[in-house]
Amino acid sequence: MNMNDTENKQPAEEEKYLDGALFAKMAKSGAAHLRANADEVNNLNVFPVPDGDTGDNMSMTIESGVEAMKKVETINLAEVMQAMSKGMLLGARGNSGVILSQFFSGMAKGFESNDKADPFAVAEALEAGVKQAYSSVLTPTEGTILTVAREAVEYAVSRLDDNSTIRSLFSDLTQEMQESLRRTPELLEVLRESSVVDSGGAGLLYIMEGFNKVLIGEDTYADTAGDSSHSRSHSDIDFSKFNEDSEMLYGYCTELLLQLTRKKTDLETFDVSVIQDFLKTVGNSIVSFRDGNIVKIHVHTMTPDKVLGFCLKYGEFLTVKIENMSVQHNESIGNSEKGLQDKPEIKPDAEKKRKKFATVAVCIGRGIEETFREIGVDVIVRGGQTKNPSAEDFIAAFDQLNADHIFVLPNNGNIIMAAKQAASIYKKADISVIESKDLGQGYIAAAYINFEAETPEDAIGESLASMKNVTTGSISEAIRDANMNGVRVSVGDSVGIVGKNIVTSKASRIEAAEALSDYILGGSDNDKSILTVFRGKDAEEEECTTLRMYVEEKYPDIELYVIDGGQEIYSYILVAE
Repeated sequence: MNMNDTENKQPAEEEKYLDGALFAKMAKSGAAHLRANADEVNNLNVFPVPDGDTGDNMSMTIESGVEAMKKVETINLAEVMQAMSKGMLLGARGNSGVILSQFFSGMAKGFESNDKADPFAVAEALEAGVKQAYSSVLTPTEGTILTVAREAVEYAVSRLDDNSTIRSLFSDLTQEMQESLRRTPELLEVLRESSVVDSGGAGLLYIMEGFNKVLIGEDTYADTAGDSSHSRSHSDIDFSKFNEDSEMLYGYCTELLLQLTRKKTDLETFDVSVIQDFLKTVGNSIVSFRDGNIVKIHVHTMTPDKVLGFCLKYGEFLTVKIENMSVQHNESIGNSEKGLQDKPEIKPDAEKKRKKFATVAVCIGRGIEETFREIGVDVIVRGGQTKNPSAEDFIAAFDQLNADHIFVLPNNGNIIMAAKQAASIYKKADISVIESKDLGQGYIAAAYINFEAETPEDAIGESLASMKNVTTGSISEAIRDANMNGVRVSVGDSVGIVGKNIVTSKASRIEAAEALSDYILGGSDNDKSILTVFRGKDAEEEECTTLRMYVEEKYPDIELYVIDGGQEIYSYILVAE
């Protein structure tokens, strides 16, 4: 046993209680253990295409909690848990990340009056976590992270007696979690058909295994747990893009965490708009909001020194990051680090006057983003499959809008819960989440919002109706063999997906795209009249021309539009209305 093992191991007499210090070690280890295995969780994707992101979403969610927890200098369990819960609620990404944040939020409520907790109190908090996680889902599905959490907690609680310790409780919890995860394909046909276990349940198991490592003295993450694993290293940046002959064109991406201090400002009356108004005079792409007595700031500016000097009037910096955007520029759109979102981008005139209605949409790809702006979307939150924005990303977008009512278009079924979580937290405007489950639904919904309507309900009435008549299909490359819905898939095939179904798999991309268009437009009951094709980054222009000619010849009555979307993962996205 090495020195770290000795330092992390908890003496037996202490294991009768869980306090904030011990929980902090467990949480850091759990986050690090999940991060180390995030790719494995990502690959537990029911579709055999490279769009799995559950591991990254859950990892970033708990890491947000760990970062928030670091700022609390106490061993009081209730205070530590409250800090972690708040961080996770804001950092939650994807459905599994939101459910995970709700599980820990429920635990935090269970610990509200505990500076430390014995195994029975911990068990009650775990039960509260399961209850809140279930309540966060409108229609809970068994065979998912919910089942794994519930069955594990029920088993661990049933084993409690007067000899139980924190260690024995989490040992039982982890043991049953493994068994419950193994059983998930018995409860969900889609898992059984894909020969995988539930990815959200797997993520939760890795977290609890990390918890357990601390309790048994085998924490191997002591020196690294909780550190941000998303910051870009110097080796990832191409410095050749800016040299002694270069001219600064794009400015500096400047990000700050500013701790407001009583010595420099009145904390009770301080209004973050004073900083926001200044930032508008020196930059753009502004995000600035207050979280307690900390102000988070993001701005693109030619003069970061002026930003620093102004902010120092009100407090001191906790973190400062300034990056040359000429170096960053080619990576900033559509090529951001996996899972890491660029800040919301706002139209130049969006903040000039108070609006009755405004819109936020999630999408990624230069052409897709521009298309959404052209049909009236005010703020774009860059994201989509494998790049799910957090609740905090949505809140930052809401803060960019001076509107009474904000409509949100998540455009991905895995982003809806994070958008709703952000809406429940935000108090400065009324938020309506239009549950667009794919890009096509969001595209049509945005186009039909009536900004002249009297009420929010009237404004989106036609949008909701139009969404029901949209069919969206996508083409991606298979990363494993599969047999789903009677369609055999081989590694390297181009796969056509509509909703939750694989509808075609072909050896070539153009064959798959043509077959997908037939699936969407063919049939005697077809009522579609318009087809919009968003061309992905990897789709060649000549190939796209072939697809255009195929559709125009076979379906002459269809009004066809082709847009260079620039999206990743999906070579083509077809939207029929």
